[in-house]
Amino acid sequence: MEKLKFGVINLGCDKNRIDAEIIISSLKSRYEAVTDERQADILLVNTCGFIETSKQESIDTILEMAKYKKDKCKVLIATGCLTQRYGSELLELMPELDIILGVNDYDKLHECIEKSMKTGEKSCITTYSDTNINIGKRQVTTGGSTAYIRISEGCNNICAYCAIPKIRGRYRSRDMEDILKEAKELALNGYKELIIVAQDTTNYGVDIYGEKTLHILLRELGKIKSIKWIRLLYCYAEELTDEVINEIAINDKVCKYIDIPIQHISDDVLKAMRRKGRKKIITENIKKLRDAVPNITIRTTLIVGFPGETEENFLELLNFVKETKFDKLGVFTYSQEEGTLAAEMEGQIEENIKEERLHSIMMAQQTISTEINKNKIGRTYDVLIESKEKGTYCGRSYEMAPEIDGEVYVKSNKLSIGDFVKVKIKDALEYDLIGEILK
Repeated sequence: MEKLKFGVINLGCDKNRIDAEIIISSLKSRYEAVTDERQADILLVNTCGFIETSKQESIDTILEMAKYKKDKCKVLIATGCLTQRYGSELLELMPELDIILGVNDYDKLHECIEKSMKTGEKSCITTYSDTNINIGKRQVTTGGSTAYIRISEGCNNICAYCAIPKIRGRYRSRDMEDILKEAKELALNGYKELIIVAQDTTNYGVDIYGEKTLHILLRELGKIKSIKWIRLLYCYAEELTDEVINEIAINDKVCKYIDIPIQHISDDVLKAMRRKGRKKIITENIKKLRDAVPNITIRTTLIVGFPGETEENFLELLNFVKETKFDKLGVFTYSQEEGTLAAEMEGQIEENIKEERLHSIMMAQQTISTEINKNKIGRTYDVLIESKEKGTYCGRSYEMAPEIDGEVYVKSNKLSIGDFVKVKIKDALEYDLIGEILK
């Protein structure tokens, strides 16, 4: 009997990607994977529900996949943050769905599929958990060189704009031995870059070891011989310890790169956001990073248009961006999310003002990025080659995280995907670099 076929569409963040990889591996144990949705008997959309635009993208994708139920698709499934947040409501609004599972319920996937196939009965299971961490065999979807590795789940930072703690639960670290075991398996399978992710990587270990132990984890990961790069994302600037900064400085395998989403710099706005950090400690820790690691690349993320953000608050943020000159920067407009403290706050800001503020920040960053990139002309970098198009190879240096930070382009006839090559930078664009292979 021919195996049923399945397809998975993943949306959202890197943590969601890891969940999708676990789901794909589980489904492959019984069904055949396909990349063409038209061929799938079972279609699964792993949704994002963080902000309004991501919720809309998730809903649009589910409706797009629902079209295939007229032909081959027998079971349409939605999982992820949107379903965790709106489970039964989604089932009512979208009768095309057969199965809805929350972020802690992927172990129930097979029984729900079997029930749907045999009886047509729908399932909606969205179990909230402060203890569960999705682990298990993964089908890595990031190519043959780079893999994300989750070190914790959930979040204890009750930021006023964010629904993640209500979706993912309270902060819980993975056992270090478990993380190292997974990292070694990834290395054995040829992965050369590990990207450390969590809702908050800087607090790793506090709950199970009684203290922050991210620096120890980085040190142990650095002992894995075939791993070349270890990249740190989602670090809270105010939670950075001297030990972590020192480990970045001295550990050759830890990329001189850090992602610290500060969200804002005005103390008034940070207080309203219920962020722990304030301008003084954020500024001090950025200086510490740059003093200890002169070649470090710092990425941040900002929110503009938070309720009550005055023109003065915004100009303080804009001036800070211009003065600090972050290497990489992303900006979101504030999204009024139901169930969060900020959604009920007075002083909600009109969308056109939010967009104007976002545009101002991004125009300033574009100038900064162009200037920073031009200063790289003549420098030599190790570049990880990831793709090829018409004789031009695309790769990344240590300064670039996948999909968000630009690429390095080189022409060659003899490279292989997954190679690390020496590249001398010959030209610079706003976000990308152009180089030549050194013989």
